[in-house]
Amino acid sequence: METTPVPSAEGMHLARLRDLTDFEVADGSPDVRGWAVRGADGKRFGDVYELIVEREVLKVRYLDVELDAGLNINQHERHILIPIGAAALDDDGDNVFVPALTAEAVLNYPPYQEISISREYEEAMLRALSLPVPSRESQSPFYEQPSYSEDAFYNRRRPAELPSSFRRRPDVDVPPLGELN
Repeated sequence: METTPVPSAEGMHLARLRDLTDFEVADGSPDVRGWAVRGADGKRFGDVYELIVEREVLKVRYLDVELDAGLNINQHERHILIPIGAAALDDDGDNVFVPALTAEAVLNYPPYQEISISREYEEAMLRALSLPVPSRESQSPFYEQPSYSEDAFYNRRRPAELPSSFRRRPDVDVPPLGELN
């Protein structure tokens, strides 16, 4: 399968983990795909469908959430992206919590049209979650903010010494730099 990168204002640097056939969820990190996603009200509003990753730094940046059909949303608008740091894992069960959303509020959240992530869309997500939007003049990289901290997301369910939530498959030869798939 060929890699299908996700475009952004900074270039083609995000991809769905499923498209990166040379990579997998790292040992010790839970694979949250398929887990229920619940809002501040505790109500389930969808399931984690996919992980959107920045492979150069081996970090998950977004959870692709497929919204429940019971929300009566157009099928073309049934996916949303949640910045990884805006969610939290349940201590025991296979649940992801998004404290800034409810099952009702998700109806006004910007839908994710697969393979289309612009900086404007990323900013709209942060605003919908009432999270700070970095200024475009900021010297800090966009993903170096708490909203994109995978450490905060995985901290309850992964050993602290793990450097990343996904890794290159051990049975894959490493190509020269710049030729990652």
